[in-house]
Amino acid sequence: MTTPQTPLSVGIISLGCAKNLVDSQIMAGVLLTEDITIASEPEVADVLLVNTCSFIHDAREESVEAILDACRLRDEGRPRAVVVTGCMPQRYRDELAESLPEVDAFVGLDGLETIGTVIRAVIDGKAPPPVGAKSHRLYEPRLPALSLTGGPYAYLKIGEGCNHPCAFCAIPAIRGRHRSRPINALVAEAETLLGAGIRELNLISQDTTSYGRDLPDADLPQLLHALGGIGGEFWIRILYGYPSQVTDAVLDTMGEIDQVLPYLDIPVQHSHPAILKAMKRAGTYRAVQHLPARVRERLPGATLRTTCLVGFPGEKREHFSHLLEYVREARFDHLGAFAFSPEDGTAAESIPGRPGAETAERRRDKLLLVQQEVVAEKIKALIGSDDGALLETPGEECGLWMARASRQAPDVDGITYVESVPDSAQAGTILPIRYTASDGYDMIAQPA
Repeated sequence: MTTPQTPLSVGIISLGCAKNLVDSQIMAGVLLTEDITIASEPEVADVLLVNTCSFIHDAREESVEAILDACRLRDEGRPRAVVVTGCMPQRYRDELAESLPEVDAFVGLDGLETIGTVIRAVIDGKAPPPVGAKSHRLYEPRLPALSLTGGPYAYLKIGEGCNHPCAFCAIPAIRGRHRSRPINALVAEAETLLGAGIRELNLISQDTTSYGRDLPDADLPQLLHALGGIGGEFWIRILYGYPSQVTDAVLDTMGEIDQVLPYLDIPVQHSHPAILKAMKRAGTYRAVQHLPARVRERLPGATLRTTCLVGFPGEKREHFSHLLEYVREARFDHLGAFAFSPEDGTAAESIPGRPGAETAERRRDKLLLVQQEVVAEKIKALIGSDDGALLETPGEECGLWMARASRQAPDVDGITYVESVPDSAQAGTILPIRYTASDGYDMIAQPA
């Protein structure tokens, strides 16, 4: 009698942004459909897959540390192999094999569907295929219901790549030009996710507001109408937009569809025209200046998240002061700030006049302090108001749930603790709430 062979197992370590997490889901779907299991813990896997981020220096350091940790585990006897995927192999395909000889195989962004073949090859001692020079693929998930978020929400990647020439960003060189997925494919995936219990669809791409520009008859408003047409109680949230692409049509459509949250994540990067020009984002200046007021006028009660980049080459004290005043007046609900990091192969790498690292860090900290003051005032005004919350995880106390309100995106905007939740509630319930207090950036609420 032949003993059945235990299938290979793969542990996935996914680093970086939500777009990377979707790539990890794509690979997990490929593995599961090719009779390779996903390990519950990396330490028990036959193969460790590290899906890397290469956006900025800190992300690369985190990726390299995770790779070396995985290789140390392998050298101790488990796993049997380490495979590195994602942005780092794509960006540094010629250097990584030399700098990280410990790794058994590298897979680029166009090789996601080959991951099963690569893993079987390294286990059998065979040479894996080389990483392709450019990224041009656009993937459809083999298992549309598969979500690795761990909660009742999912990321719906509506496109890949980017056409914007931002001087500080290597993403177009890594992920290629913008390409959109068809509306019918996105609606089909959304229906499958909703049928599996997901209650929040977060639309992501390098630029969600450019959706459909490469298709014959599609744009973001059409996609939102199609997703809202599914019907039922669920949320649609728009992340990663571009200031000059937030059209009146987009805002009006957001207000027309019940499922679409009045939430926009639009990285402005800076406010001063000279710095935006140096960043090769000069075309966003007018949009940036008027964006907060225009959004709130057409979409009352909108929540706005943004990102700012300080310490860019040429940024002087007056430029930074302009940004501080802009943030005070714009009163963003959420804001992330980063100090400039020169990236290989980008236009900004060679621009002179870069502020010192300490100056950039000091400016970032000062900007965040100004934003803290804005947020403190906004949170105070929220107390006593009503909202909706998506229940995610029950707390240790009876009736207490960790949730996210409509104004809180996953992972970046804090959480809402909902007290006195009915016993019948479960993860994925969207509950009307009333804010009663706050705890730092987090909120406390009761059912309304």
